[in-house]
Amino acid sequence: MLLWVLVVLGLVAFVFIYYINRILILSNRIENSRSQIDVQLKKRADLVPNLVETVKGYMKHEKGVMEKVTKARENMLKAKTTEEMDKADKSLAGALKTVFAIAENYPNLKANENFMMLQEELSGIENKIAYARQSYNDSILLLNTLVSTFPGVVFAALLGKRKSKYLEIEEKEKKPVKVEF
Repeated sequence: MLLWVLVVLGLVAFVFIYYINRILILSNRIENSRSQIDVQLKKRADLVPNLVETVKGYMKHEKGVMEKVTKARENMLKAKTTEEMDKADKSLAGALKTVFAIAENYPNLKANENFMMLQEELSGIENKIAYARQSYNDSILLLNTLVSTFPGVVFAALLGKRKSKYLEIEEKEKKPVKVEF
């Protein structure tokens, strides 16, 4: 009888430790994923001044676009919270899409080696950002499933963990960039 009690207590302890650790590991993975997104956003923001300087000479009458890009970059660097970072990221991404769309009308710019290199590097960073966002949302899915199913819901309550929000793209960002001259 004592052996059975010890086995049951051991099993309960094992389950307790497993779920607590699993929730903490997933929470850490989410933090890491968010940090990876921030690293790529910073990397993109650091490339923007080079892009702006390369494009300035070709797009003298597109000054408003370049100012928009510069302001969006400044907002990105000033952002303190995740929400501010996401909002600034969306603004910068939209501004960069506009620059590349307008660049289609400047054959000399499109052929410029620096511009092509920057465009390729930004494209690579955009892919890394997309991957980091996917990884973040995958981690959110795992945590949300764990904290909303039994017995994970019990352990989540003990740790004060709740379902987390996914990174989502706003409807207006899903539409193609509209460029007017």
